[in-house]
Amino acid sequence: MAAKTRTEHDLLGDREIPVHAYYGVHTLRALENFPITGTAISIYPDLVVSLACVKQAAAIANSELGLLDERRARAIRLACEEVRAGKLLQEFVVDVIQGGAGTSTNMNANEVICNRALEILGHRKGEYRHLHPLDHVNMSQSTNDVYPTAVKLALQFGIRRLIGEMRALRLAFEAKAAEFSDVLKVGRTQLQDAVPMTLGQEFSTYAVMLGEDESRLAEAAALVREINLGATAIGTGINAHPDYAALATQRLSEVSGFEFLVSPNLVEATQDAGSFVQLSGVLKRVAVKLSKTCNDLRLLSSGPRAGIGEINLPAVQAGSSIMPGKVNPVIPEVVNQIAFEAIGNDITVTMAAEAGQLQLNAFEPIIAHSLFKSLAHLAAGCRVLAERCVQGITANRERARRLMDDSTALVTALNPIIGYARASEVAQEALSSGRRVADLVLEKGWMTREQLDDALRPEALTRPHYATVRRPKAEG
Repeated sequence: MAAKTRTEHDLLGDREIPVHAYYGVHTLRALENFPITGTAISIYPDLVVSLACVKQAAAIANSELGLLDERRARAIRLACEEVRAGKLLQEFVVDVIQGGAGTSTNMNANEVICNRALEILGHRKGEYRHLHPLDHVNMSQSTNDVYPTAVKLALQFGIRRLIGEMRALRLAFEAKAAEFSDVLKVGRTQLQDAVPMTLGQEFSTYAVMLGEDESRLAEAAALVREINLGATAIGTGINAHPDYAALATQRLSEVSGFEFLVSPNLVEATQDAGSFVQLSGVLKRVAVKLSKTCNDLRLLSSGPRAGIGEINLPAVQAGSSIMPGKVNPVIPEVVNQIAFEAIGNDITVTMAAEAGQLQLNAFEPIIAHSLFKSLAHLAAGCRVLAERCVQGITANRERARRLMDDSTALVTALNPIIGYARASEVAQEALSSGRRVADLVLEKGWMTREQLDDALRPEALTRPHYATVRRPKAEG
């Protein structure tokens, strides 16, 4: 019978590896040492693809510099291309949270790529005398430049995806803003009636907020494209050719499709996690504003009869196992929860970045895990919010107008005409009696019907407008 394992050796001794596994002894040690989340790095295909891109760029650069023979370099490149195409994803098995500053992830990538390259060369897995995971696949590299570079590339994929989903959500809000441009309603401050506005104006603010954060994310992405590939252990470039950093970075840009830059100070770049903190802060900003928007949608749709009820969210599922007919705002609620998570992830990134010591930050795995989660979940939240909620929102036009007519919000529009004292008087009387502001003003003879109709025109209520009616003289 064929052997079910193969023997591999490291500084701690010999270990048996499943014969069909593309990973090796270093990965096996990590599996034993870090049974933390039960979630392998393969949950983030962008990271696996990015690791393959970095290894491919390194092989190309090493070959061009005469450090790696073309036969081995070609086998490594072909193996990397297979990984980038989605093959062998299940072989990236180390836990997303690990000690060692990402060393286990780098070792996992080295071993998988090496063993597949060995097969391409016509050898069996583990026959490292022909091609070695560290001597050849990891040539001119260290975990300390490979891992953060791969993370930064993976983040580019995630940022691009999130910006795309935010754009789709922004367009959905813009479409609703145009649809609701003629719906008059009460604007509210501190949950109290304030002044009139249109529902379109209200929805346009959500679109503007998203557009602003699309720009902020693009700025953060640019900062993340400065990398330390070629820094090796601490930034001095030990064991790398003097031309390797620039060449490997150029080849990575070509392989990945993103334009990367060599950091001007590789020692600084190897220890500083500032670009991760910057990106995390922008993701927190996106989360905060998305959550605020969802709070508004839940409030505006509350009721439907005993709340504000100015809009209807599409019904997507039954809301209760005990209250028949109840429908809940479940889509905004799930986005709220995604936002809470992203805000918490920002705290994790902040603390991990602060905890770095001397020439290396050992906590980049949790930084990467936190950022990947925030990017993926925010993107999914934006997509679900656009498709399952915003696109199907309708306006309760009559209710919105009735609430405005019954509100004291109209009195602010009359303030320049009848004066603050009279406006306050009529507001108090309207609240105490339940009567409408317009009826009280007419009854008191402070304005004619024509004057009132002119003052309460929609265009006068919802945009800058100078009162043209002369203010009456105070009595006495």
